[in-house]
Amino acid sequence: MRDNGVQVDSFTVPTVLKACSLLQLTQLGKEIHGFAVKNGLDCDVFVSNALIKMYAECGCMVSARLVFDEMSSRDVVSWSTMIGSYHKSRLFDEALNVVREMRFWRVRPSEVAMISMVGLFADIGDVEVGKAMHACVIRNIMSEKLGVAMATTLIDMYAKCGDIGSAKRVFDGLDERSVVSWTAMIAGCIRCNKFTESSRLFVEMLGENVFPTEVTIRSLIIECGFVGGLGLGKFLHAYILRNGFDMSSAVGTALVDMYGKCGEIRSARALFDSMKSKDVMTWSAMISAYAQARCSDKAFELFIRMRGSQVSPNEVTIVVLLSLCAETGALDMGKWIHTYAEKQGVEADVILETALVDMYAKCGDINGAYRLFSEAKGRDICMWNAMMAGYGMHGHCKEALELFADMERLGVKPNNITFIGLLNACSHAGLVAEGKKLFEKMVHDFGLVPKIEHYGCMVDLLGRAGLLDEAHEMIKSMPLRPNTIVWGALLAASKLQKNPNIAEVAARELLEMEPQSRGYNVLMSNIYAEADRWNDVARVRRDMKDIRVGREPGLSSVEVNG
Repeated sequence: MRDNGVQVDSFTVPTVLKACSLLQLTQLGKEIHGFAVKNGLDCDVFVSNALIKMYAECGCMVSARLVFDEMSSRDVVSWSTMIGSYHKSRLFDEALNVVREMRFWRVRPSEVAMISMVGLFADIGDVEVGKAMHACVIRNIMSEKLGVAMATTLIDMYAKCGDIGSAKRVFDGLDERSVVSWTAMIAGCIRCNKFTESSRLFVEMLGENVFPTEVTIRSLIIECGFVGGLGLGKFLHAYILRNGFDMSSAVGTALVDMYGKCGEIRSARALFDSMKSKDVMTWSAMISAYAQARCSDKAFELFIRMRGSQVSPNEVTIVVLLSLCAETGALDMGKWIHTYAEKQGVEADVILETALVDMYAKCGDINGAYRLFSEAKGRDICMWNAMMAGYGMHGHCKEALELFADMERLGVKPNNITFIGLLNACSHAGLVAEGKKLFEKMVHDFGLVPKIEHYGCMVDLLGRAGLLDEAHEMIKSMPLRPNTIVWGALLAASKLQKNPNIAEVAARELLEMEPQSRGYNVLMSNIYAEADRWNDVARVRRDMKDIRVGREPGLSSVEVNG
């Protein structure tokens, strides 16, 4: 077009930018941006919006934000594109800040913008903010009735926030229910473990002559897999078979994945073997099912069969296998998979790089993990967490804390998992003061609410350092109900410090929660024995015999020549 001397205008550039985003051609997108600037087209709001979208789709959120900030005038599409882009990238805090800015400048949101905002609040999971957004929708909607797209998004938002009652009220208020609305409502019930209600709604939908599409069936099966709804998953599988529903590769893969996540490995494999066409996702789903069941031999055997079937693995397949290697400590196999992925040209995105760092760290090669970490171009919080947890696991607390300081300097915001790794590292290194400081920092500097795992780490940290009374006081002052992790940490510390009195308190709580657990009884018996309280030893062993506590055999494994 340019070679022929035809003038490129503000309608042409966005079309080319859309092509760049669909093909992930970041460099070419930047060149088109340069062309737009040279020709004065970047001042057009239509072009700027397309640039934001292109950069966001290519994963360059910093560039997308720069374009947004430099716009001389923005329309409602600019705001909704920025909010939607941050949301899609799971940068929820940044998305919320744009929403606040939009309100500050009194920009009236369009329906598309409101759908983006409702979707954002759904993923944040804050039902109160979600309700406020619902009120905003009602105030700003042009017609008296909600459209299907908006209603569906609201139903999804309430379901994700666990408020299925409000989701049902929105659904019941619809004059006309499409298959999309039914799907959102049924999926919401599944997500909230309302399996009976889900089945009833599915039957009711059929009774109103609304029939599920392939997308409906697939999305409901996926939801069943997430929450372990095996019964409903089988019901949907039966519906497919009874009604001659086309078992496409996508639906078959969803069923294999669902059975795998629900622990039904035989059903998953039987379905997998019966499928005529299997794409890379089908193979990956079956390998993942074996990995979740810790059937490492079968997972790798299937991977070899996959290669023999001329199906090339993708990053999902490789991540699953690397995670399995990490769990089983199979370093040689992990290294082989790493080399294989590089030779096959599998795209090393941040998820794959994080899986590699995690595998090397968990399999004992902490130097290899750090080498990959330092070479990674883009690091998200998950990769930082994997590296810090690896250092903690290897007893390198100093390096973990230095890494945390680097992360802060680079402006990467930590999350709850970050502090679990750091507190564990401090616990193993006996750094009580540093651990306490981190706990305070987590709450006051970053506004994170401590979870039960953080309290477990703190109890372990204090207990290992001999501060058993302080650890016990922390448990008593917790705003959460202590679980077996917390009391177990106190019991283990009591054994280490040879303190039978506090051990008795912890053991009593643990045995109330898990009366059949042999471990706590044996630990208590050993503590009494070390304190020469032989009558108590005899009592514990007699109690174990009376309630017939079974023996739990231990198991260890090492990898030899793969």
